Amino acid sequence: MKNISSFSKLASLVALTAAVALGGLAGGCAATATSDSTGQYVDDTVITTKVKSALLGDDVVKSFAVSVETVKGVVQLSGFVNTSAQKSAAGRDASAVVGVRTVKNNLIVK
Repeated sequence: MKNISSFSKLASLVALTAAVALGGLAGGCAATATSDSTGQYVDDTVITTKVKSALLGDDVVKSFAVSVETVKGVVQLSGFVNTSAQKSAAGRDASAVVGVRTVKNNLIVK
């Protein structure tokens, strides 16, 4: 009888430890109001890379003078361009990238 009781306590302890560990893992990767989840961060990095690539492929935009940041699918363009046509083209290029929810075009025309 004593062995069954010890086994039962050990099984309960293992189950509790596993539940706490799984809860910590799930909670540790979840997004909060102030931070991104690991998956969201990776998605945003991919979007940023694709937007930068689109800007590099556009002869109208001087992509080296444009900074791109993405948070939760919202792309922010900042920096300087020479013409309003460059600013508009950069916004269109960013909007065309899959996964972009919104574009904040904060480019400044010199």
